[in-house]
Amino acid sequence: MQAEKFIRDTLEEAGVVIGGDGLADIHVHDDRLYQRVVRDRELGLGEAFQDGWWSANQLDEFIATVQEANLRDVVRPSVALLKLMASSRFTNRQTVKRAQKNASAHYDIGNDLYERMLDKRMIYSCGYWRDAADLDTAQEAKLDLICRKLGLERGMRVLDIGCGWGGFSQFAAERYDVHVTGISPAIEQVKVARERTAGLPVSIQQADYRDLTSTFDRIVSVGMMEHVGPQNLGEFFERCNALLDDGGMMLHHTIGSNESKTHSDPWFDKYIFPGGVLPSLGQISQAAEDAWTIEDVHNIGPDYDRTLMEWHANITARWDELPHYDERFRRTWDYYLLGSAASFRVRVLQLWQVVFTKARRRNPLYLTVR
Repeated sequence: MQAEKFIRDTLEEAGVVIGGDGLADIHVHDDRLYQRVVRDRELGLGEAFQDGWWSANQLDEFIATVQEANLRDVVRPSVALLKLMASSRFTNRQTVKRAQKNASAHYDIGNDLYERMLDKRMIYSCGYWRDAADLDTAQEAKLDLICRKLGLERGMRVLDIGCGWGGFSQFAAERYDVHVTGISPAIEQVKVARERTAGLPVSIQQADYRDLTSTFDRIVSVGMMEHVGPQNLGEFFERCNALLDDGGMMLHHTIGSNESKTHSDPWFDKYIFPGGVLPSLGQISQAAEDAWTIEDVHNIGPDYDRTLMEWHANITARWDELPHYDERFRRTWDYYLLGSAASFRVRVLQLWQVVFTKARRRNPLYLTVR
């Protein structure tokens, strides 16, 4: 009863009523929820949702409300979180071998799921909604924005780190007539990317950025830096420096955190992105010190809220086409998509496009693009 009273009182202070009819209100279906949340904090809350112990009138609004009130800090860190923090501090969870395993755990779960959730190009990152009315247009606008920021010109050699299903590589080759090398550690992504870019000046490789030796005029990564890990950011920028020609430019499109951390949310680490850690601007800047000039930082974080809600609407509308994913997986995916949308809505998470050139180089090419 102490755990139940504590949770009820804490939620009510944030404006959430158990059994209420407000958008952010929740309904408890198993009274074990209260002790589980007190014991395991955010990990327990997420797992209890997966298990059907509670539901929300509007899950994204509940999570947004909880984050606005910063209720995470009201409950003591769980044992699982403390273990993860310790492990992340002393263990490199993004070695070459682990990076491939981590990528496979999320991106190889089934192209059928992503085909129904994403836009026609299968771009699994934030769209650019400034002048867009639908997801396809928002994603093409994002791809074109990146190409313009990089000043792509015909014949340039472009490295696409973490190429996904080949969306950017295909777009850049078709629209800007550049030669693209795309790399991904996820075999299912590589297969599709090769099919989509067949006949274009594009080479898709199942590889890690640490495996490459060639040089390029431009480097781009879209939704990849989140998987590098804070212990590897310095090495990542060193490798990019070796791979980029002296007069070149580089752009990283990445989800970012307001806080510098060495660990991720334990629920997301366990069920969604193993080993992933969202970098802060401070961590990015520190890793890029001396060797790189940061030319531009563009935050389009609110656009990710809309993108994620579009993905959720897509997968909800077509869930009946995916009978081999069980109900627990569906709740997991709902919690992932709607919880992420909430985090961008209340500006806990950001989406940065950061443009770099090499330091101590004359570079008249760069112009700020929006």
